[in-house]
Amino acid sequence: MRPIIILLTLTLIISVFGLTTVAFAQEAESSEGPSDGKLIGAGLAFGLAALGAGVGLGFVGSAGLAVISENPALQSKVFIFIGMVESIAIYGIVMMFIILGQ
Repeated sequence: MRPIIILLTLTLIISVFGLTTVAFAQEAESSEGPSDGKLIGAGLAFGLAALGAGVGLGFVGSAGLAVISENPALQSKVFIFIGMVESIAIYGIVMMFIILGQ
């Protein structure tokens, strides 16, 4: 559990330092692409959702394998729970596209 806290703290520190340099940058002359803030927001939305889905999948997957080894009839229920955890990453992708589409 401790490496996860260190990784999240490091991600937060890098994000804060990255945002401070963006805040004092000059604006571009009517560029057509998405701004830096949108790119950072979209990257954080997808990255943190994928990180959360990965951590959740580790817990649900290990518990699911233990359940299947004891009672193979519960395999379909375990797959439903794994699909629910994977949907978190899909929500992150959807939010990324919503942020970049504005």
